[in-house]
Amino acid sequence: MTGVMAETDRSAPEDVIERLTATPKSLPCKYFYDERGAALFEQICALPEYYPTRTETGILRTSVHEISHWAGAGARVIEFGSGSGDKTRLLLEHLRKPREYVPIDISYAQLVLNAESLRLAFPDLVVTPVHADYTKPLRLLHGEPDAQRTIVFFPGSTIGNFEPREAVAFLKRAAHLAGGNGGLIIGVDLKKDPDILDRAYNDAMGITAAFNLNILEHVNAVCGADFDASKFEHLAFYNSEAGRIEMHLRSTEAQTVILRGTSGGPVVIQLEDGELIGTEHSYKYEAEEFRALASSAGFILRHTWTDPENWFSIHAFDVAD
Repeated sequence: MTGVMAETDRSAPEDVIERLTATPKSLPCKYFYDERGAALFEQICALPEYYPTRTETGILRTSVHEISHWAGAGARVIEFGSGSGDKTRLLLEHLRKPREYVPIDISYAQLVLNAESLRLAFPDLVVTPVHADYTKPLRLLHGEPDAQRTIVFFPGSTIGNFEPREAVAFLKRAAHLAGGNGGLIIGVDLKKDPDILDRAYNDAMGITAAFNLNILEHVNAVCGADFDASKFEHLAFYNSEAGRIEMHLRSTEAQTVILRGTSGGPVVIQLEDGELIGTEHSYKYEAEEFRALASSAGFILRHTWTDPENWFSIHAFDVAD
């Protein structure tokens, strides 16, 4: 579609094969986000049990003037995983004369809708959507020449989906994209009562379960696989030792799955009754833990904001010289 840059990975099924033939089995969580998965996630964000979205939005509302002062005038904003764009709109409304907005998302349909909506809302803003997997190294075109600095915006605590070493590598790439005068605004979920976490990932309506199971439908489409989602069940729990929520799909019977749409020919996957396929880790941090992690990636902390319950945090970092 005109106006959307693409950096699509054409060999995407290889990461599925690698994960499903390993022990234990897993799937990359980026495959949650086909069109249906993106829509289901928007429903999750509105659930009463799912505190992160409303809590982060509340923090953003109370801190956005300070964020705007820190960011300065004429910024270029790069956002990883732009989603529906509600928090983005709040940020852009309060920044001083932002020059360009670059949303990067793996969900093409949602990316296009978000970009068109923001073009209408901010007619003086250059909107340059990029359809890509932002978990991998990116090469972006040079931005608007009048931009004074580049700010990377990464809300939603999606950084928690990275293993800690991967998070450092990702943040180093973010620092490179932002450049020497750049900055980072990032949302980070904090450690808290495990019962709160359990309810957030096991909602009463079963929306999170549907979201988790939908990854199999996406893998079917991408890999020519024949997963039967009715033969799996959603499992999510807090691993206190690792400091993370773990989401899995549990096979409810012994079964064979075939992946046919692969370059090397069909791949047969055997699953035992009760065997798990890991779909997501969501790490929770103490604020000090995350500051140290970001520091090791080349960032200098400037501000931290939290909610009254200390459930969630937003941090503003500058790129170290």
